[in-house]
Amino acid sequence: MDKKTKILATVGPASDSVEILEGLINAGVNVFRLNFSHGTHEYHASTLAKIREAEKNAQKKVGVLQDICGPKIRVGKLEEDFYLEVGDKLYFTKEQIVGKKFDEGKYELCINQPQILDMLREDEYIYLYDGNIRARVIEAGDKIVTEIENSGKLSSNKGVNFPNTVINIEVITPKDKEDLLWGAQHGVDFVAVSFVQSAKDILNVRKILKEHKSRSHIFAKIEKFDAVEKIDEILEVSDGIMVARGDLGIEVPYYKVPSIQKRLIAKANAASKPVITATQMLLSMAEKEMATRAEISDVANAVLDGTDAVMLSEESAIGVNPIHVVEVMANTIRETETIYPYGKFEVYPFLDETDIISSSTARLADRLGVEAMISLTSSGKSAKKLARYRIKADIYAVTHDERIARSLTIAWGIKPIMNIEASNLNMMLGKTLQKGIERGLIDKEKTYIVAAGYPAGVEGSTNFIRILKKAQIEYYTDMVL
Repeated sequence: MDKKTKILATVGPASDSVEILEGLINAGVNVFRLNFSHGTHEYHASTLAKIREAEKNAQKKVGVLQDICGPKIRVGKLEEDFYLEVGDKLYFTKEQIVGKKFDEGKYELCINQPQILDMLREDEYIYLYDGNIRARVIEAGDKIVTEIENSGKLSSNKGVNFPNTVINIEVITPKDKEDLLWGAQHGVDFVAVSFVQSAKDILNVRKILKEHKSRSHIFAKIEKFDAVEKIDEILEVSDGIMVARGDLGIEVPYYKVPSIQKRLIAKANAASKPVITATQMLLSMAEKEMATRAEISDVANAVLDGTDAVMLSEESAIGVNPIHVVEVMANTIRETETIYPYGKFEVYPFLDETDIISSSTARLADRLGVEAMISLTSSGKSAKKLARYRIKADIYAVTHDERIARSLTIAWGIKPIMNIEASNLNMMLGKTLQKGIERGLIDKEKTYIVAAGYPAGVEGSTNFIRILKKAQIEYYTDMVL
């Protein structure tokens, strides 16, 4: 049984061979993630070439997501590790220094983005080392003085978070700009933008991509508290979002992450935009052959929440058995989808007139029990609009553009089955059905429903619905014989 929820897997040393990549595709991976926090451009170019070779071998279309770093905020170099105790004072200075202990219970250090210190106020918090150490600001000024609220060891270059502070810094770093140029030149399908704070950050990335003639779809990583607060404006200008639960669980109280995840997924579903649920989904399988029951339940709950895709990070990049991890995730998805709440017709408002067409198509498909819905789409949007109703029938996406076809690899329930040269609607439908029969995707004895735009090839013009039974299928296929 095919799954409808997609799998996004990070490529790394454990999975960067053609053989393993092909195995991952056959096990259920739909999109591969290139993590630009690690590796050189040469490494990523080699990996991308291997992905395309594996894709060709497996004869299954897969997408590639480029995940750019963003402004990683870290402490500077320390003379030696700080063993911090409750009540110790930690001084943050704007000068670039080597951190040291200068008195009993007193330490000083710097961070790599010192301008942030001017934005801090008393009683705000600084979290260090992935949130393991919590420091409260007790004095703001030329130096920031904090008091440690829980003990822990701090080493050089560990991460820093500011869960109460709106950080007005440039999200796109010089390295990110170089990486975006690389992505544009190599035709990545998706770009994930880290530490998004507002719609402006996404618009800046879109401007850069446009300048380099890139058509990559932009995903906003929601991992800061202010991004959660501004999710509506961010979602409006993004092509999709990623619920990045790692940093998000530091930026907001950990117990709020599940409810935030559900709200973000619901908002993305309503907007017909793909949403990825990420971080620590099967983390124990990075080192072990078996997942915990809690991890399995985490994947299942994300599926039931309505996520389009679930993501693997360390598990597939450096794990002991990446293919097995994907098999476990795929099996969990398939089992969970047997109890999936299909047919979400009353949930979403109509945002434009094409939503009415999509809703009508999905309702007809559901009532008729069709084998599949066929979406002839020039931009991919009409297929995504069908997907938001979460119908049990497959969605076959047919487009005349390979890049659009790959952009649909991350969307729930959509199978980008073929590319057809743009022509008049009847000929396109005839060619689609004929090729579908040849490939075993279309059965004349079963019922299908097609949604398309007339005139063909005009984005946002979906206005055509047709039920296809044996007589109609033969009528259209006869046109191309």
